[in-house]
Amino acid sequence: MSQQHPVRSTASPPSRPDASMSLLTNVMDHSLDDGYAEAAARRSAGSGKGLPKTLRAKLGLAAGLVLAAAVVTVGAAQAQISAPAIAKERQELIDRIEAENSSVDSLQKSVDRLRDDVGDRQREALLKHGGEKGRQLGLLAAATPVHGPGVKLVVNDAKKAESSGGGPRESSGFSDTGRVRDRDLQRVVNGLWESGAEAIAVNGQRLTALSAIRAAGDAILVDNKPLVPPYTVLAVGDGQRLATTFQDSADGQYLHVLQENYGIRTSISAQEEVRLPAAPSLIVRYAEPVAGGAGRSADDTGKGTS
Repeated sequence: MSQQHPVRSTASPPSRPDASMSLLTNVMDHSLDDGYAEAAARRSAGSGKGLPKTLRAKLGLAAGLVLAAAVVTVGAAQAQISAPAIAKERQELIDRIEAENSSVDSLQKSVDRLRDDVGDRQREALLKHGGEKGRQLGLLAAATPVHGPGVKLVVNDAKKAESSGGGPRESSGFSDTGRVRDRDLQRVVNGLWESGAEAIAVNGQRLTALSAIRAAGDAILVDNKPLVPPYTVLAVGDGQRLATTFQDSADGQYLHVLQENYGIRTSISAQEEVRLPAAPSLIVRYAEPVAGGAGRSADDTGKGTS
């Protein structure tokens, strides 16, 4: 009779009804207190290794501030120590500059006196040895002061003149900013010469046959001397006739256009008497006095006069 062995069941144990909710089960089985406990344990373990990071940062910042204060203190102390020496050197430099400026001013005054003396001697020689012809040449060369009837012409910038800008006059090298340009003053002077002026001065600067009116930036130079507006032009001649002839000329109309279109201010009036000084830097290039030759001509002496 055969022995029967018991049959073992291979069926799997019944699953938990909440197996499909493992995440919720894990949360319920392991509360958040475990995480807090673990973090507290780590902090406790690290407390024995050194200072907290916040405290170390504060100590580092304090050390940096102390070092910066030390550097500033040392620098201030050094500056205070060297301040007297620097002040002394600065004062010595100022005194030297002032002394040199005084010396230059004194030399310039001496040069001006000598130039005036030379000019007076040249004019005397020109009149003495040239006779009536010398007087005429002296007048034409602006070697002598003159006075007589004439005109007074004042040219000034516009009220709202600017130092730079462009406009219709830009193509000619001069912008319509309301400022009087050297080209404008050149046309005014040439127009007066053509209208019959015998002698002309601009802001007290007597013009000669060699005078130049040019620009240096926004400034106008007459014989390398800067002028400032308003520009007062005095001309010796038949006053009323000279004024009328100039205003009717092309240059007078040009000045009128500047007034109408660009706001440049102008005025002209006849004067019973105007006085013009002699040119400050007359140079006699060819004439020279000849003993006993007051009545001799340039052909006799072989020399001319300019």
